[in-house]
Amino acid sequence: MTAIDYFFTPLSPFTYLAGTRLEEIAAETGAEIRYRPLDVVQLFGRTGGTPPKDRHPARQAYRLQEMRRLGAKLGLPINLKPAHWPTNPAPAAFAIIGAQRAGGGGDLGALAHGLARACWAEERDIADDGVIREVLERSGFDGALADVGMLEAAEEYGRNLEDAVAANVFGAPFYVVGEEVFWGQDRLEDLRLHLKGEI
Repeated sequence: MTAIDYFFTPLSPFTYLAGTRLEEIAAETGAEIRYRPLDVVQLFGRTGGTPPKDRHPARQAYRLQEMRRLGAKLGLPINLKPAHWPTNPAPAAFAIIGAQRAGGGGDLGALAHGLARACWAEERDIADDGVIREVLERSGFDGALADVGMLEAAEEYGRNLEDAVAANVFGAPFYVVGEEVFWGQDRLEDLRLHLKGEI
């Protein structure tokens, strides 16, 4: 089975705007998704990127226009300046890692998207334990996963960053299939075509 290493942060608006299209592509092509949440600010620092707050005003303005247009195009409501952004993405990332380690019983795609949606469409703080528990439960997982295996999750979170750098990942969301890399939710169709052997 072909594996997609999905490097992302639930704090990214473009992770949110990807919706559940990755999961649809995986179902269509028989691919496996390995969810690899990471610290995107550290990734920027390691790969020459600039955090949004430090970008030139022209770039910041364009980013907001892109977000608004994409939200309308994709039918996804989005608050361009959410109340709880930026926030600490680690607790949400740890929950995703814990849920993936726990195996079956829930929908990892719904969890990853639900946490991003909480930030970008629901004005909720994804660093808040109560929010994380609720999204876990809504996605079919035990809410207690928010508090289980934190040390192991933190170690995996760090490894995800190192693996991303080694795989030439420099942003989020990023999709890696072997040596082929796809940056951004706007490259999901290219990923689909690649998995089908068409490009």
